[in-house]
Amino acid sequence: MKIIDFHTHIFPPGIKKDRDTYVKRDALFAELYSNPKAGILTAEELIEAMDSAGVSRAVALNINWLTMDLCRETNDYIMDAIARYPTRLTGFGAVTLSPGEAALKEIERCVKGGIRGLGELRPTWKMLKNENLKLLDDMSHLVAGHNLTILFHASEPVGHLYPGKGNATPGLLYPVISRYPGITFVCAHWGGGLPFYELMPEVSTALKNTFFDTAATRFLYKKEIFQHVAALLGEGKILFGTDYPVISFEKLISEIKGLNLPPPAMESIFHGNAEKLLGI
Repeated sequence: MKIIDFHTHIFPPGIKKDRDTYVKRDALFAELYSNPKAGILTAEELIEAMDSAGVSRAVALNINWLTMDLCRETNDYIMDAIARYPTRLTGFGAVTLSPGEAALKEIERCVKGGIRGLGELRPTWKMLKNENLKLLDDMSHLVAGHNLTILFHASEPVGHLYPGKGNATPGLLYPVISRYPGITFVCAHWGGGLPFYELMPEVSTALKNTFFDTAATRFLYKKEIFQHVAALLGEGKILFGTDYPVISFEKLISEIKGLNLPPPAMESIFHGNAEKLLGI
């Protein structure tokens, strides 16, 4: 069966080699990768792992760097990677909520470089403050105009803490997403539980263009979450994602195949939904 992983991360070799320098430069990177055991992969290493596991394509995500300089540096690498592996990698870039037109210019540059979306971004309440709404609206208009997808990190409002959990809970995701009904969103990590609120009619309407990936499932939920979310929303809103190298391809693939989902549901989750979203 064809498999597309909608949630992986790659970094330039320089960041892999000099992790400590970037830990000092960026607080989020430090939270995620200061532990030497936290895997940092180049594009070549990701492709090698994909080949071993039988994964045909992966979405290579950036992270929510705190400065535009770091966004540009890593966007450059992702654009280079997708140019070298056009049939294997789809790239998502990153921008900050920067004053002026820096973020808008970077989005345009990324589009010219083949980027298909933005992510893994981390929404904050600061985005929705009045002084930021004009820029946020302009960015969103640009995203919609280029048919880009935005992938948000999502946090569970309850449960255990872990590096990078953050505060992007359903209570924050919902007002940001509902403000921009013309944009396609993907909420990572099952949206921090946001799918369950789609039982509310107004929430279901607001999230009609919102999908949920399965990244880091085994660290967050029991495996039955696949059946529960599929029963609530239909399998058409679920995207296979590992957060590789956080979780190996093989482990999550094996777990999903062991759920005995109907073959059409498994095909949708493993590749069909991603193909529709990315226009592959």
